[in-house]
Amino acid sequence: NEAMNIMCAEDPSLRVEHIAAMNETILRGIGELHLRVALEEISQKYGVEVQTALPSIAYRETITGKAEGHARHKKQSGGSGQFGEVYLRIEPLERGGGFEFVNKVVGGSIPTQYIPAVEKGIREVLDSGPVSGHPLQDVRATVYDGKYHPVDSKEIAFVAAGKKAFVDAVHNAKPIVMEPIVDVVITVPEDCMGDVAGDLSGMRGAVKGTNVLTGGRTEVSGQAPLKEVQGYHSRLKSLSGGKGDFTMMFSHYAQVPATDQQVLAKEYAKAKN
Repeated sequence: NEAMNIMCAEDPSLRVEHIAAMNETILRGIGELHLRVALEEISQKYGVEVQTALPSIAYRETITGKAEGHARHKKQSGGSGQFGEVYLRIEPLERGGGFEFVNKVVGGSIPTQYIPAVEKGIREVLDSGPVSGHPLQDVRATVYDGKYHPVDSKEIAFVAAGKKAFVDAVHNAKPIVMEPIVDVVITVPEDCMGDVAGDLSGMRGAVKGTNVLTGGRTEVSGQAPLKEVQGYHSRLKSLSGGKGDFTMMFSHYAQVPATDQQVLAKEYAKAKN
């Protein structure tokens, strides 16, 4: 990381970023060749061997339906125990809505001082969703009832109960995994336009438009899942005889195909075990 930071200081077009959630260090540059040259320089100049791979896809989870959740956390170990019970309901928010926590407990069924503990337990699930382990977003959670014990109830008990109740609800709220979709602009010689447009469609993408440029070149704009576009430089080089270039920018999140969600869920279950 120190070597990369020095490189970035010397070359402002390089940027380094550490993604803690994925335990990855991302090096960003102008293009594949630019990054390759930078990595070779790090190896030769600083004697550091860098292992590289394509960045992990930043999947997200959300829900598509409403559901109820309930959990009771009870633990007795000789002395005073732990007790907390939570009832909640969840519903989806619009894309980009983030997370909303609503307290509708009345009558003191959960004392006010324990409500933040319930929210804390729920937020622990947001960091790692129950389907694929990716962050969960665009959800409203409403806590409306529960129970407490005047002696055994503690903050830790309501953290645990809130977490369990929320996971219970998510599993019944038709959860889905979402993937990042990117806008792409591809510039190629005019006679390559058909091949490039067809290739983009084959990547679960869509062509949004074409624009004829000067010098016999054509610009193809469209959208595609980031998963399909990773490593596209090599494919474009083959399609255009090395005369094409492209840019991409994040657009939005969309649901992954059902088969992909099954694979991600199985990988997550295997990693947990």
